[in-house]
Amino acid sequence: MGKRDDKYTLKGCIELDEGFFSTEIPKEKKNEKLKAGAGSQRKSKVMVIAKSTPAEKEPKKGQKPKVVKHIKMIVIPDEKAKTIDAVAGKVIEKDSRLTTDDHKSYIHFKDMFTEHKSQVIDPKDIGKVLPWVHIAISNAKTQLADMHHGIKPEFLQEYLNEFCYKFNRRYFGEDLFDRLVMIATSYRTDFEHRIYK
Repeated sequence: MGKRDDKYTLKGCIELDEGFFSTEIPKEKKNEKLKAGAGSQRKSKVMVIAKSTPAEKEPKKGQKPKVVKHIKMIVIPDEKAKTIDAVAGKVIEKDSRLTTDDHKSYIHFKDMFTEHKSQVIDPKDIGKVLPWVHIAISNAKTQLADMHHGIKPEFLQEYLNEFCYKFNRRYFGEDLFDRLVMIATSYRTDFEHRIYK
């Protein structure tokens, strides 16, 4: 699923933000003092990108001001500008218009893309400015929590690949399974499972 979605880049009006997903503490960090917040060993950093466009009609109560097309979720090792720039440059077309919060790592976006609108976002306005990024984060977290008791950090990307693949093809209905069978025979997996003792 991830290999198939890797063939496509996002272009146009783009929402971008990071999410922090709860994962198991890696074995090599179990004896370290547990950090709080985003730097916690229990949190994996994920860059979330959504292609969304303003709704054609005035949204009714409960509706979002933007319509979403496709999303991408990529696990990142850190939130440094160098890391963010590399991922964004790979999956977003240069002639795109980005909307983000005022994160300090987004300093190069104005030079990388056609437009970059960075702003301090009041928590009550997050649903208006970056609605689909946060809906995607919330839905993915809920799905993972409902289906799994714990996720190892090294497997998180595979779970997110599945979530994004299904989200991006949410209107395929019963054809989704046939598509999945087709791509399963078209790609060779590079996934290696670690043997636990």
